[in-house]
Amino acid sequence: MDIYVGCDHAGYNLKQAVKKHLEEKGHQVIDLGSFNADESVDYPDIAREVAEKIQENQDAMGIMICGTGQGSAMAANRHKKVRAALCPTLDHAEMARRHNHANVLCLGERLTEESLALQIVDKFLETKPDPEERHKKRVEMFDK
Repeated sequence: MDIYVGCDHAGYNLKQAVKKHLEEKGHQVIDLGSFNADESVDYPDIAREVAEKIQENQDAMGIMICGTGQGSAMAANRHKKVRAALCPTLDHAEMARRHNHANVLCLGERLTEESLALQIVDKFLETKPDPEERHKKRVEMFDK
């Protein structure tokens, strides 16, 4: 599975850990930046890049990391066909995938410990969207 990862400077360290974790599991990880924690980077720019890749490749997944994850989710969700979810817990990750068919996971490095973040990533990627018509109908409403 192709997974596009991105972050601003406040999410760089967690992005590096997530990237390594995913590569060790055999995923194809495409890093869209930021490439260090020292230079200030605007998360809306990176979130746009992640969102555009998801729009181009609907079978891919995205992971966006900033200080809290909230700004990244807000920026990514401005794009059609992108369903970004801020997931601070395993339950959030599971339900965002199952009921909302989320395709971009947003995390906050300042608020989520690395070990929990890696578990959230795994839960998000392993959970399949529920095919029930009620969920599909609601998801389709997002882009209207």
